[in-house]
Amino acid sequence: MQHKVEICGVNTSKLKVLKSDETRALLLRAREGDKKAREQLIEGNLRLVLSVIQRFSNRGENADDLFQVGCIGLIKAIDNFDTTMDVKFSTYGVPMIVGEIRRYLRDNSTIRVSRSMRDTAYKVLQAKEAYLSEHQREPTIDEVAKILDIRREDVVFALDAILEPVSLYEPVYSDNGDTVCVMDQVKDTKNTDEKWLERIALKEAVERLTQREKKILTMRFFQGRTQMEVSAEIGISQAQVSRLEKSALHQLRQEM
Repeated sequence: MQHKVEICGVNTSKLKVLKSDETRALLLRAREGDKKAREQLIEGNLRLVLSVIQRFSNRGENADDLFQVGCIGLIKAIDNFDTTMDVKFSTYGVPMIVGEIRRYLRDNSTIRVSRSMRDTAYKVLQAKEAYLSEHQREPTIDEVAKILDIRREDVVFALDAILEPVSLYEPVYSDNGDTVCVMDQVKDTKNTDEKWLERIALKEAVERLTQREKKILTMRFFQGRTQMEVSAEIGISQAQVSRLEKSALHQLRQEM
């Protein structure tokens, strides 16, 4: 009992595991309306649900809730599995369980998606489930777009809109205690070493300009003022402003 782990009152250390021939026999009986065989299939595949919810363990969701939702996906898989297809039940069941859990997470997400986009996403998911049930494989984006008679881009946008956001601190790899997070693999094009060096060099170059040159560049490029406006405020001609501006920019280029 020391290593007992309970989810929804189920002792996961004692979950049954059905063999392939047992599963197929029960599926055939359940297909004919045998309720007892259906119950045995559910009980015999709870470990499959347990293995799936492990993928979502780092999302901060209650394990009991995920397990219950996963069981709904399992039941749907049992009721819709085509026994005439030469496919393992787990091959069909896992995507169904994952899909049910993802739907649950989407519906409980704090990120709001427009109604029209959500409706399109649900139609896409329904089309995918129907295709999976009929062909025992997931359809491609193009196949879904053809089924719904919508653009391929609309399918992609709808699925992207309902994706669960991933934390930057979510671990993607761990080796001997050195964990690599999503943030470690995100490329930052703005804060590279080269950019930092350029900023430092620019700051040092600006410091070498005269106060008048600094003021002209600030008014022209940070405040968006015209040369006429600058000349009126500083008290010099527009030609002088233009000459000082070009000289300061030339000096900055030389320094950089």
